Amino acid sequence: MNALLGKKLGMTRVYDADGRQVAVTAIEAGPCVVVQRKTVERDGYSAVQVGFGARRESSLSKPEAGVFKKAGVAPFRHLAEIEVAPEEEAPAGREFTVAMFEPGSWVDVTGVTKGRGFQGVMKRHGMAGQPAAHGHTMHRRPGSVGMREEPGRLLKGKRLPGHYGHVRVTTQNLRVVAVRPDDHVLLVRGSVPGPVGGLVQVRKAIKKAAKAS
Repeated sequence: MNALLGKKLGMTRVYDADGRQVAVTAIEAGPCVVVQRKTVERDGYSAVQVGFGARRESSLSKPEAGVFKKAGVAPFRHLAEIEVAPEEEAPAGREFTVAMFEPGSWVDVTGVTKGRGFQGVMKRHGMAGQPAAHGHTMHRRPGSVGMREEPGRLLKGKRLPGHYGHVRVTTQNLRVVAVRPDDHVLLVRGSVPGPVGGLVQVRKAIKKAAKAS
């Protein structure tokens, strides 16, 4: 087991051993409870389905309630599958906590960025825009995008106005500053995707592990 579901609590700052300020993001990581165990023999792959966040039983449909009843666990708001080694013992009902991480280790955090709706090219792509004075009438527009010769159309991938944000993003190689098992809180250096209260997945850093090995 190398990952947990969590909730972004917000950003703050702490001081390291040398007295320097460190900007950190507080994440409520876990506890996550195993709801189902996927095996190679039965399902073709090895993983665990874990639940995070309490949920009222009255809000469940009958099929959803049956899943939790079969596992013998309380209902959860969020479910996700996490890959595990085939030999790892992770029966339904087992709990994983933030204690699996250590201060000084590295993690990857995945979340959904804030949705910003329909935006223009200056905000969406960081373009400079057109002149802002001297009678110019196209301040924030992209400018000419036409093509009179072959193929006579816009090519795919052209940077234009459109929907911005609300995409799944992973921020890699964030250092764990502190682990607080009593509060189920993890402090990681820097920012992570998503709004305060958004669902995130905290995973032991893949690239750092590969480099160390």
